[in-house]
Amino acid sequence: MSLRARFWLLAGIRWLSTGFIVPVAALLPLDRGLTVAEYGTVAAVQGITVLVLELPTGGFADAIGRRPVWIASAVVAFVSYGVYALAQTPAVFAVATALAGAYRALDSGPLNAWFVDAVHDREPEQTRSAVVANGLSGYASVVGLAIATGAVLSAALVAWAPLGDGQALVVPYWVAAALSVVQIGAAVVLMDEDRSARIGGLVGAIRATPAAILDGTRLLLGSRVLRALVAVEIFWGFGMIAFETLTPIRLSELLGDRDAAAALMGPVTAAAWGVSALGAAMVPLLLRRWSMVAVSVALRLVQGATVVAMGIAGGPVGLVAGLFATYAVHSAAGAIHETLLHEQVGNEQRATVLSLGSMVLHPGASIGLVVLGAVATAASTGAAIVVGGLVLALAAPLFLVRAPAPAAVRGAPMLDREGTPVAPTRLQEASPWANSYDSRSATESGRSDSTGPR
Repeated sequence: MSLRARFWLLAGIRWLSTGFIVPVAALLPLDRGLTVAEYGTVAAVQGITVLVLELPTGGFADAIGRRPVWIASAVVAFVSYGVYALAQTPAVFAVATALAGAYRALDSGPLNAWFVDAVHDREPEQTRSAVVANGLSGYASVVGLAIATGAVLSAALVAWAPLGDGQALVVPYWVAAALSVVQIGAAVVLMDEDRSARIGGLVGAIRATPAAILDGTRLLLGSRVLRALVAVEIFWGFGMIAFETLTPIRLSELLGDRDAAAALMGPVTAAAWGVSALGAAMVPLLLRRWSMVAVSVALRLVQGATVVAMGIAGGPVGLVAGLFATYAVHSAAGAIHETLLHEQVGNEQRATVLSLGSMVLHPGASIGLVVLGAVATAASTGAAIVVGGLVLALAAPLFLVRAPAPAAVRGAPMLDREGTPVAPTRLQEASPWANSYDSRSATESGRSDSTGPR
């Protein structure tokens, strides 16, 4: 099996479990007596946990290797799903979300870093960015299809209610826990990794982790472009709460029936992630015509507008249509953003830098949970969704940040073509929209990647 096929298969297994819980994640706590504001506060614990653990876990993955950390994330996920399924009080739900934050911190970088490391080891320098972009866009499509499949099956389980109507919303969590066990086995079989250059032993890896964190932090502080790309995730995390967390709540308000909303959110979520998968598949085509910077700016603005449209929709049909439009650009934007991040780092700091991005995304989401939960309680859920869309769009200008130009090359674009200094034209000097992605390289790498990485 090729590297890319293994990468996508592992991603599919990982995100299938998420598909099962997406339709019921906000509804189960509400069904067990929590208010919207209480749920927002409890869910914010996840972001706080991620903030604390992201850098240590990212540095640990750089020090000890990708596979051990990826397996550890599945173990913690298994425990988190079980606690969430059994929770009855805000305190126990908070424990479950803290465990969720721990496994999200553990799995925020290892799998993708493992793939990109292998690409950089196998591909010539001039085609790496294109191969990574194609691999990550395919990854985003797989994630969308996996979540869609899980959501459909979750809805079927809720409608079937094998444990009784009173336990219908909890069944998807038990299935997700079982899938975490499958993820562990798949990682053992599929994730081959040369760890000869890594630190041997747990104690040695723990000792080496602070140095890995320090190296990644220095890289972030020393790069204006990297700081801007990481900052994008603050606004994105805040805005995602509007369409990921508040949509089921808003739909239940519009329908007047929480169980009906849970059952409907299954196929709706599945269809939305299917649309997202199609959008991600369009990334190579978009990058043959426009630069990654230009596409990123446009997608952020479009997504902000679609979320605002969800908030002002007056009925369930409008809400669902807005959700589909939002997801049409969601995974595509994520794939390009991650490709831009990978261009800024080497193998030694890759997982740490990915963790830095996730570290700010989750606190951004936590702030969104608290703020938007308060807005929903004080005004309306629709108003909270509108606020989330406006904040999400504020990330767009950050993609226009440029690296300081060398004395000999004034007005260089934010990201050069494969990192090779090229004297800019007068038009490039005046515009931040200069291509950062060589369409010719994309075409060539598309041919070479069609048979798998060499």
